[in-house]
Amino acid sequence: MPVERILATQEATDLIALTREIARRELAPAAAEAEENEKFPREKFDLLGQAGLLGLPYPEEYGGANQPYEVYLQVLEEISSAWMTVGVGLSVHTMSCFPLAEFGTAEQRRRWLGEMIGGGTLGGYALSEPHAGSDAASLRTRAEPDGQGNYTVSGTKSWITHGGVADFYTLMARTSEEGIGCLLVDGLSPGLSAGAPERKMGLTASPTTELVLDGVPVAGDRLIGEPDRGLSIALRALDSGRLGIAACAVGLAQAALDLAVDYAKQRSQFGRPVIRFQGMEFLLADMEAAVQSARAAYLDAARRRDAGRPFTRQAAVAKLVATDAAMKVTTDAVQVLGGAGYTRDFPAERYMREAKVLQIFEGTNQIQRMVIGRELARD
Repeated sequence: MPVERILATQEATDLIALTREIARRELAPAAAEAEENEKFPREKFDLLGQAGLLGLPYPEEYGGANQPYEVYLQVLEEISSAWMTVGVGLSVHTMSCFPLAEFGTAEQRRRWLGEMIGGGTLGGYALSEPHAGSDAASLRTRAEPDGQGNYTVSGTKSWITHGGVADFYTLMARTSEEGIGCLLVDGLSPGLSAGAPERKMGLTASPTTELVLDGVPVAGDRLIGEPDRGLSIALRALDSGRLGIAACAVGLAQAALDLAVDYAKQRSQFGRPVIRFQGMEFLLADMEAAVQSARAAYLDAARRRDAGRPFTRQAAVAKLVATDAAMKVTTDAVQVLGGAGYTRDFPAERYMREAKVLQIFEGTNQIQRMVIGRELARD
């Protein structure tokens, strides 16, 4: 059943209603087949762009909707409950736009941001490398100055969502021995290529690839912020990106819970629906509590962000709590369905496979615990 949401404005209420209609009519019916065939649904992102959902938290002057993060995340949750690949893709795209929107010059934003958030292009976020996952500061991709104010970029990025299909990449590269820069790289740049998609256990319709840069020319005006501030920009983007993943996780968990409740109402054993057995009641109650607690965690962090308050610790808590909840709730949904849950006739097994990666990307949950602990020590 639809989640009851308390929204502050009629505009936000209308956005949720629009999102639910798109999710019900366009996303949910197509998800299973596309995941089975590993077919990237680019047309669904075009649809989201046409509906004005690709730039919700960004300024209206550039084609965004100027919505609070609290509203954007609830839209993201609704999309993820219908199709996780599209929800994660929207979260990654939004994070890829963040450095330009937050740290770009007025001229840079005027030139590129409108197209990025208006639905004309799709972004990828290129930070990780084969040897630099959790330790982002050890990246080796280099952006060498060419003496003309431009850069030549060489190296390999890994685990890139939308690798090979993105129109642009927000990419971190070493600009000096001590410094890392943030570059906006065109997806059709010469010398840029994507590897074969990773063979993943879930999110199979979303391409994840290596990104190889072999002397890629990047104009100097595509450097976002100072040449040595890229890592701090990347970490700021990840704070917001973790909230996106938390919202995706809650959407997935909600979908699994709804499936489990519906099945338990319809399945009868010993003369009554299985939802009437205390063991099943307790299991479903714990699933509901986990979903609602996770939702409250990401909304709290989002409200702090919207108020201009520090939210790094709260974002890490939300990502940790929500993704762990998604893993448990989807696993329990398979248990509720019993043998049927282990088959592909129901989406429960897909939900469980998709939940696992949420505990890994945008910083593993072990890294979230480190962030939380360090923030507590700092406080």
